[in-house]
Amino acid sequence: MTGVSYLRRMVELMFLGQFYHNLDNKGRLIIPSRFREVLAVNGAYVMQGFEENLLVLAASTFDLIAQRINQMSMTDPKTRLLRRLVFSTANFVEMDKSGRILIPQFLRSAAKLDVEVVVVGNGSYFELWAPQNWSSQVEQIHDTQVNAHRFAELNLASD
Repeated sequence: MTGVSYLRRMVELMFLGQFYHNLDNKGRLIIPSRFREVLAVNGAYVMQGFEENLLVLAASTFDLIAQRINQMSMTDPKTRLLRRLVFSTANFVEMDKSGRILIPQFLRSAAKLDVEVVVVGNGSYFELWAPQNWSSQVEQIHDTQVNAHRFAELNLASD
């Protein structure tokens, strides 16, 4: 595989874009078709996000995060809170034949997911948002003056 085709393949395996889907009456969500290949291999974990949203991580990504958290000192109160957030809300999910995953009720409630869900690619994982919560994120994303200050310190130079 050439360098260019390798990079193209890596981008294909990233979660990119925004999609609007509906939950069915059982709490199942259709996963965008371009995300399915990554999740079909070993399943995924859905967990409470850091805002009022949910995170969906490929099982391999979740395993890496879990290993890092388990190496942290449990005597640190911040670590214990992080462990509770991650491990008490994480649920393993597998796609059915129709490309759907079941979002547990307690997670749907935590993210205020009702019928419509915004599926938001975020590189190595994707997020699930209630439309009203996502719209406030979009406002922040589109604030160009704030973005210039916010991102200046991240050193995003491409050299």
